[in-house]
Amino acid sequence: MIVGILTGGGDCPGLNAVIRSVVRKVANVGGSCVGILDGWRGLIKDLTRPLSVADTDGLIDRGGTILGTSRTNPYKDPKDRGPVEAIRASFAGHHLDAVVAIGGDDTLGVANKLWNEERLPMVGVPKTIDNDLSVTDFTFGFDTAVNVVVEAVDRIRTTAESHRRIMVIETMGREAGWIACFGGIAVAADYILIPEEPIDTEHLCEVLKRRRAEGKTYGLVVVSEGARFPETVALVQEQEIDQFGHVRLGGIGQAVAD
Repeated sequence: MIVGILTGGGDCPGLNAVIRSVVRKVANVGGSCVGILDGWRGLIKDLTRPLSVADTDGLIDRGGTILGTSRTNPYKDPKDRGPVEAIRASFAGHHLDAVVAIGGDDTLGVANKLWNEERLPMVGVPKTIDNDLSVTDFTFGFDTAVNVVVEAVDRIRTTAESHRRIMVIETMGREAGWIACFGGIAVAADYILIPEEPIDTEHLCEVLKRRRAEGKTYGLVVVSEGARFPETVALVQEQEIDQFGHVRLGGIGQAVAD
């Protein structure tokens, strides 16, 4: 049995640990693994490296991904079959029995298409700090993201308290508010704003004023990057879209503060 492994999309904690686990599991049943570099681009361009237990055993605490990653989408141009045919050729050339695709909804969306349309065996491992994949309790990377938010807010809290300020903290998460919600609850934020609910500025100000009247001299507002005011679209940092049709969100924290 020969299994290919790739990581796609944004990097997050846990990628190398998953690579290590897959290599060890396959080795335990007598198989071998091929590392596919830079996401789906590696299968299109036939960029690979061997992966052994010895190569990967020390990866458990390393961040990022030793395989590299990209946001390459072989289905970007529906009329161009070239990338998909290249993937089929790489699959056959390396005698792969399956590919383990470690990624979020975009990466696994490609894996799903390659199985449904090309019958190339795929195993999807759900990865996203946003925790926005269905049929999962938690995606790996999410817990670390929440802990980073908690650590950052705990450092900001002392300054907010010392200067009697209201601090607005913007988190990642795209269209899902899990990071802001869990992080905000963990730090006892005064208010949490998520994409799933339109921003109610009046209620936000009422709560902050009430807390101030009760004697709390500072405030913490946690807002997810995809949160939006009623009748408006999400704010974006860049108008350009990536190969999966996404823009880079950001700026809602400043808008809320203003």
